[in-house]
Amino acid sequence: MADPVDPKDLLTDARRFLAELAENNDRAWFQQNKGRYDSTLKRPAERLLADIGGWLEKQQDAPVRAKLFRPHRDVRFSEDKTPYHTHLHMMWSLQDGRGWMLGIARDYASAGAGIMGFDADGLERWREAVAGADGEALDALLQEAGWRLPEPELKRVPPPYPADHPQGALLRRKGLLAWQDNLDAALEHDPRAALQDSFAAFSPLMAWLGRAL
Repeated sequence: MADPVDPKDLLTDARRFLAELAENNDRAWFQQNKGRYDSTLKRPAERLLADIGGWLEKQQDAPVRAKLFRPHRDVRFSEDKTPYHTHLHMMWSLQDGRGWMLGIARDYASAGAGIMGFDADGLERWREAVAGADGEALDALLQEAGWRLPEPELKRVPPPYPADHPQGALLRRKGLLAWQDNLDAALEHDPRAALQDSFAAFSPLMAWLGRAL
C-alpha cells in the first residue's frame, strides 16, 4: 500500500501555499488554512526530514537531529508585524554543530551545509585552522565548488591576524554556511534524490569542518 504522505509534490504545494500566504499574511487566514498547511507542507516536510535524516545517519555513522522550523515569526523586535514566514525551512544537524539545510520560498529553492555560528571555542579553532595551510585548502575547495557564501560577519580581520592576511575573508567569518541554489527542477523531479546529491556534494566541506573543529 502506498504511503499517503509523500514529499514528491512538496515544492509545488509549498510555493502555491506560500504565495497565497504572502497575500493574506494574518492569523485568521492561516487558521482557516491550517489543515491545508499540515497536509501539504508540514507532513510531507516531516517525511522528507525523516527520510534524509536516516540517510545522513548512515553516511555520518552518527545521530542526526531533524528540525522543521515553525511558520510563526517572532515579531517582538521587528517593524514588520506580519505573523508568518513566507518560506519553508528545515535542518538536519549533528551534535558537533555541523548541519544541512533546505529552504523553499516563492523565489528560491536552496540547500546548504556548514555551521551557522561557532561557539567561543569553535571560533578560536576556526581561526587557527583557516590562518594556516588548512585555510588555503578550504579556500580552494570553496572556489572550485562555486557555492554561494553569505558576506562575512566582521568588517575587519580580527587581531592578532594582519589586515592583509591571504585568508582574511575566512577569518572575518563567525560561521560558515555554503549554499547551492536553483534546485527547483531537481526538487520537483525527486526531492529525496535532489537532497542526497546536493548533500553528497557538500561532503568535502563537512569533512573539513569535522577535522578542523
